[in-house]
Formats: sequence, C-alpha cells, structure tokens
Amino acid sequence: MGTFPVLLTKPKLLLIGGGQIALHKAQVLSRNKINFSIIASSLCHELQTLNIPWKQKPVSAEDLTEANIVVDATGNPEVAKLLLQEKKRSYFLFNCVSQPELGDVYFPAILNLHDLKISVSTDGASPTISRIVRDKIAAFIPKEIPSLLAEKRVERKTGSLDIKTTQEQCLKLFSTVYLIGCGPGDADLLTIKAYKTLQQMDVVFFDHLLTPEILALIPETTKKISVGKKKGCHLFRQEQINELLLEYAKRGLKIARLKSGDPYIFGRGAEEAEYLIEKGIKVETISGISSALAGPACAGIPPTARNYATNMSIVSAHLAGCKINTDWLPLLKIPQHTTIVLMGLSFAAQISKLSLDSGVNPQMPVAIISNASRADQEVRITDIQNLPTAAVGAQRPAILVIGDVVRLHEILSFTHRGDKGLFNSSREADNHLNLPAL
Repeated sequence: MGTFPVLLTKPKLLLIGGGQIALHKAQVLSRNKINFSIIASSLCHELQTLNIPWKQKPVSAEDLTEANIVVDATGNPEVAKLLLQEKKRSYFLFNCVSQPELGDVYFPAILNLHDLKISVSTDGASPTISRIVRDKIAAFIPKEIPSLLAEKRVERKTGSLDIKTTQEQCLKLFSTVYLIGCGPGDADLLTIKAYKTLQQMDVVFFDHLLTPEILALIPETTKKISVGKKKGCHLFRQEQINELLLEYAKRGLKIARLKSGDPYIFGRGAEEAEYLIEKGIKVETISGISSALAGPACAGIPPTARNYATNMSIVSAHLAGCKINTDWLPLLKIPQHTTIVLMGLSFAAQISKLSLDSGVNPQMPVAIISNASRADQEVRITDIQNLPTAAVGAQRPAILVIGDVVRLHEILSFTHRGDKGLFNSSREADNHLNLPAL
C-alpha cells in the first residue's frame, strides 16, 4: 500500500463521536492548535472541558459539505458506511479510527516542537509503535532546535538566511564531545559509563598512552584518530587537536576524546573543554581513575595510612617547554605527608638535588611506579638521595610516590598481584634504602 506523508495547513476538520476515542483525537488536535468541530449524540465529561464547538445530532450529508477532513471516532459501522457513500459526492479525506483500512489518511504520532513537527506512522499497523518511536526521536532532538528555527524564520523573512551557516549551526547542536578518562591502562579499570559511551561514538581521538586492550573496545565501525603526544615528539600540537575536535563536531558527530587517567588531572582536558564550549559545542566529561591513585594502589602503597600519612598531594613536575616545576618541593618537608609526582621521571636528578639542597631527609622513601596497572608494571623502591640512580632505565609512563607510606610496599604489594602477575618489584633499587622492619 502506497502512502505519502504531508502537512496540511489550516484544515477544516470534523470529528464525529463523543466518547474516549474521540477524546484522544480531540486532545491531539488541540495540542497542535487545529480548529475543529464535533458532532455527537453526547460528549464525555473530559471532552466538555475542552470547550470545542459541537452539535448534538446524528451526522448527515449536509454536515460534510464544509469539511475537508472527517474523522469517524464512533466505532459505529453505520456511520462509516454513510461517510464512505458521501465521499463519492463530497470531497473530503476520511479517517476511520475503528477501521483504518477504510480511510484516506492515518493519524500519525506527532512530535510538536514549535516550528518543528515530526510525524511517525505505521500505516495503521500499530499506533503504539508509532508513539514509542516518536518518543525515542524526541529524546534525540536538541532542546535548542526550536530557538534556532525561530531565528531562521526571522532570517527568511528578512532575506538574510544563509544555508551554509544554518547547516553548521544545526549540526553543531547534534554533536557532543565526550572527554573520557580511561584510567592507567588496565581495561578492567575503565568505568561502565566510559565503556557504554565508547560503544556509541562516531569518531574517537586517542593518546599514545592508551593500551591496546582499551583501544580494542572501540567498535570496528568507529573512526579512530591518533593524536598522541610523546615526550619530545608531538604529532599534533594542542591547538591542532582542539581544531580537529571542532572540525568533526561541526559535522554533527558523537566524538570521544580518550585520555589516559582522568581528563582533568594534568590531562589538558579543561583546555579542550573550554575551547569547544566557546565554539558552541556540547562537552561531557567522564571521569577516569588517575594513575596518581591507581598506581600506588597497584604497587601496594596507600597514599594515606594511619601513622604514615594523614594527607597527600598530587603534583606535576613538568611545565610547558619541558621545564621543571619546583613549587611543590616544600611539600616533602611536611610530616606524615605523601607527595605523588606525575611526569617527574625525566627530572629525577633535579628533584633529588633540589630536595637535598633544601634540607629534605636523604632517606625519604621514594617509589618509581612504571606502567601502573599494566601487565609490564614495574616498581622500584629507593630514596631521595639515590633517586637518580634508580630512575635509570625505568620505563615511561611512570609516577613517583614520595613519603613514609612507601614502606608499606613490602607488605601490601602482595595483595595487588591478582592472577595477572601485574608487576615486578626491582630489588636492585630496594638495596639503596635501609627500611626498618614493620
């Protein structure tokens, strides 16, 4: 059966019937601001409250002369028979609620967002499915669409409407960039929300620190773009990454920006989010487990523990231009304090020298944790004075944990091995530190 959906402007509609079925049709028509009248033997209470013009009488041929759409909501076969006969003499479109196959038109499930109207029809097969699909579509439509349409209506009237600009403005409303924290590397540490979101993306941008097991979770149909920035080897500058994200967002795509750890912990996620928001792109951040927290845990080092550390700090040793950040060094002199240093391995010699020069205890315990949570995780235990030696050959990415809590590694590391053989502890480095028995 061939059908063709159209929108009728200012239809003259007659609704026949006054029961619950007629009420449903009347409510739909009222919501869409359609003028109509009713003919019925009586009206149910709810119909009376709608204050619709109506006549209490049987329908006759004379009632049909001014209508171009007639809806039979009586369920009475005799009424349907009469309307089919009169259709041969008077021009009107017929809708029969109880027998849709008799009619000329179907009532679709209508999504009405001011100037945007979307109708969903199943050719009378299942109004229930039509409504479900309509509601699913409604959840997909950006809430800003009605405002954009109102703006475009004005531009059309003034002759200033530009198709290319309109297309870009509309597509941007359908795009979202998700800044997804992927944790330190173990795919099992990915959050459920991150995983679910990843399955729905059109495009994924990822860093070089993302492990193959996490990248394997990206659907094959998703476009994958590497924008990794290794130390001393930046395939893309941050400005270029921002522009790439915007370029794809303008196409109305769902985009994931995968970050190792958490996007907002030394991940430059805030810069990307700010840039995109200023350009009118929606951004959602999905937190990840930072290596600053997962790394010590996987190495059997609790950042805080009674009698060892009552507080902690997470710092970066790296500044723009590959310069060292030293503002955090005074933290090493705070009693019962743990300092977790990200991006500090390449500055191990400077950290050691500057710490010793400022009076830090030479035997302050230090752990170097490389490839936290991954199959090739390695933990080296040393102290401040021997940090440069212990850092030689250590793999990146790595974090430094500085403080007395490092001493707990000897006991608690055994609770984090699991069945993966997650890490190897370097005894060569351990020999530099004379740890008292616990």
